[in-house]
Amino acid sequence: MRRLPPLNALRVFDAAARRLNFSAAAEDLCVTHSAVSHQMRQLEDWLGCKLFVRHAGGVRLTPAGERLYGASSVALDQLAQCCQEIAQGESPSELVVGAPGSFLANWLIPRLPRFEARRPDIRLNLRTCGEFAPLEQGGIDILLVSGRHWPRAVAARRLFADAVGPVCAPALVEKLRQPADVVGELLLHTRSCAEAWPDWAEALGLAAPAFGAGRKFDHLPLMLEAAAAAIGVGVAPKLLVEREIESGRLVAPFGFVPCGAVFACCLLKTRADEPALREFSAWLAEEAAPIETGDGA
Repeated sequence: MRRLPPLNALRVFDAAARRLNFSAAAEDLCVTHSAVSHQMRQLEDWLGCKLFVRHAGGVRLTPAGERLYGASSVALDQLAQCCQEIAQGESPSELVVGAPGSFLANWLIPRLPRFEARRPDIRLNLRTCGEFAPLEQGGIDILLVSGRHWPRAVAARRLFADAVGPVCAPALVEKLRQPADVVGELLLHTRSCAEAWPDWAEALGLAAPAFGAGRKFDHLPLMLEAAAAAIGVGVAPKLLVEREIESGRLVAPFGFVPCGAVFACCLLKTRADEPALREFSAWLAEEAAPIETGDGA
């Protein structure tokens, strides 16, 4: 059984700790100043320690008071939210969104505050994922991924075209006069985009087989770190390296070319009409529109 102090005393304490003034707390709670003082004495007696130090301008919290306020404010907020949801007869929708880590970090996460401001009732949980199996098995609700072909059970909503290109440290730029020169450097690959180098070479009319060798990395951020350290020349989607290029850590000596793939919002066709999924996918399309039309990121 939980051993708790009187809950009304905790509620009064929360108001007093928030305002740091007993009179102001009394006004908020529509009670008298003496009632607040009585509740605080009762709570301090129960705990066996002081929670406030009185001074001319009001009160300040003791270390024990600060510790209690940190816990009580969170608990009371959660309790109030839960009670409101129950009273309204509904609970927030929760979506699990899967995407490659680089896509989450570079594109989605910086934009999330705009969606959360629009739909605070939809909670988003992000998961690093680049495969369709978790989507098909119900482990995630939406998958954001680059590709050309989609499983039959999946509805894919195009966001924007994927474009790739070589990236390297500024120190290597002088050695790369023309696209074919990259073959003379150590080529850096990611296992998740194994065809990126051949796709880029084919788009420029170069011999794709010559771009199959090199060093492989499990994830794009690791490969980009190696490229920034001048270990070799990497290849990456334009969208996911814009920050590194803007900061000067990496250079794209030959720009980027379409590779035939598109970034898409993928969900199961059987769930396409669910309100939360429909709302989130529509918002993604809005955020992607400036990139697709070339008006900006």
